Amino acid sequence: MLSVELHAHSSLSYDGRDPIEDLLEQARRAGLDALAVTDHDEIDASLRAAEMAEEYGLVGIPGMEVTSEAGHVLGLGIHELIPEGLSFQETLDRIHDQGGIAVVPHPFQESRHGVLAEISKAELTAADAIEVYNSRLFTGRANRQAERFARRHDMPMTAGSDAHISEMVGQAITNVDTDERTVDAVLSAVAAGRTTVEGQRTPWHISVQQFAGSVKRRVTSQVLGLLR
Repeated sequence: MLSVELHAHSSLSYDGRDPIEDLLEQARRAGLDALAVTDHDEIDASLRAAEMAEEYGLVGIPGMEVTSEAGHVLGLGIHELIPEGLSFQETLDRIHDQGGIAVVPHPFQESRHGVLAEISKAELTAADAIEVYNSRLFTGRANRQAERFARRHDMPMTAGSDAHISEMVGQAITNVDTDERTVDAVLSAVAAGRTTVEGQRTPWHISVQQFAGSVKRRVTSQVLGLLR
């Protein structure tokens, strides 16, 4: 089994804080085998992290968190930017066209762009996997809903810290049933449902800190954009 972090953000995300080196170092300290940096609608930092991962004893999984018309989708194993604002199905198609897999994060959280607010449950099953444990939750209700949905529809399950600061990398992990340390092997096992999940909820004060920091960085980014 490999311990994999499939959902983490670097400073390239509008709401992330730390450079990829800090995320990679934390992943190493946490004893992880693989890390996916999944910035919001950005991919450059993830590609660099994937290239550097071997220096930290890790498998680097390139990817991003795409803002589809219906909400967020993790595209894992991709190497080219997927534009935001596409339909849910078109977003999945673009991910699959690059040989990647599509994972739906925090699907029952409307306040965080969970896709179930906008699409039917039948459409959701077109994804390759569903995130059933996201550590950035104030209660466990949405996680339990996601797990029930995944089990009812026989969908592969993942977990992710959704870290926006490096200290939280590894707070929630996906255990992947493969002994081959490659991106293809990890993602193939995830898509086949050979996973178990585990994790701890992000401490509430850290969640508040991350949220406050993300709002500040988002506002700053918007102001700078208007000034350009």
